[in-house]
Amino acid sequence: MKSSKFLGSALIVGAGCLWGLMGLFVRNLDGFGLSSMQIVALRVIFTMLIMSAVTLICGKDLFRIKLRDWWCFTGSGICSIVFFNFCYFRTITLTSLSAAAVLLYTAPIMVMVMSLFLFKEKLTVRKVIAAAAAFSGCALVTGAADGSLALNGMGILTGLGSAFGYALYTIFGQLALNRGYKSITITLYTFIFASVGVVPFADIGGLAEKIRLHPQILAWGAVLAAAVTVLPYLIYTVGLTSVEPGKASVMATVEPVVATLVGAAVFCEPLSLAGVMGILLVAASLVLLNMPTQKAVGKNT
Repeated sequence: MKSSKFLGSALIVGAGCLWGLMGLFVRNLDGFGLSSMQIVALRVIFTMLIMSAVTLICGKDLFRIKLRDWWCFTGSGICSIVFFNFCYFRTITLTSLSAAAVLLYTAPIMVMVMSLFLFKEKLTVRKVIAAAAAFSGCALVTGAADGSLALNGMGILTGLGSAFGYALYTIFGQLALNRGYKSITITLYTFIFASVGVVPFADIGGLAEKIRLHPQILAWGAVLAAAVTVLPYLIYTVGLTSVEPGKASVMATVEPVVATLVGAAVFCEPLSLAGVMGILLVAASLVLLNMPTQKAVGKNT
């Protein structure tokens, strides 16, 4: 039991690390003139194609879902992936990058509250402290400490919307797992629905023209889908089989830490003292969540 929980935690942290590499690909695609939503469209469509091939190899039975369960995948694909990206990019235009990132990482708190009612997951002091440490760490890493947050009413609303959408993947993923679906099936149908939902916002005609002018966009899109979408979503969903949703959402906050370290190492972006403190806080939250619990304290922490 302990080994499965350790593996689940490792998979979730690994998924967060892979998501943190997103900037490497997004910056290159942005250089070809793609809009934010076109990058999202490229990502989800390639992911859908790759997952279709993976599912075909692993077994045709994994394509089967019950009609009454379609809402799970509508939730994870459209309500989570599409809604999250739409709100997040809208928040960036209304506020600042740091404000958008800080608002996004209220998601673990939302997951904990929803899990309390949906999955009867206990809200313990340890989880609350870990969530607070992770949120504070993310705020420091993303630059909130320098007072550059440009907040306004609509920006706060869309920022919290992005956090809600981000949180919904964990919730709908867990609901689908509880109905007996494998992580491959969940990831496949999440991105089938996400592909359908993102098309109206992405100017597909313009995207096709940019691909015609720069065919290498296809190669970048394929690697973006395989390395920082297919693999992390698969292992994150597998991790949910042995780790509570609330814990998983906090562990995934390693993503901005990795993104910051990549920015410093690859793009020579400055790493401030506040950023280092933020990294340490996120690391502390991961350690706290995975510390063994004495039997006298209780079984669930």
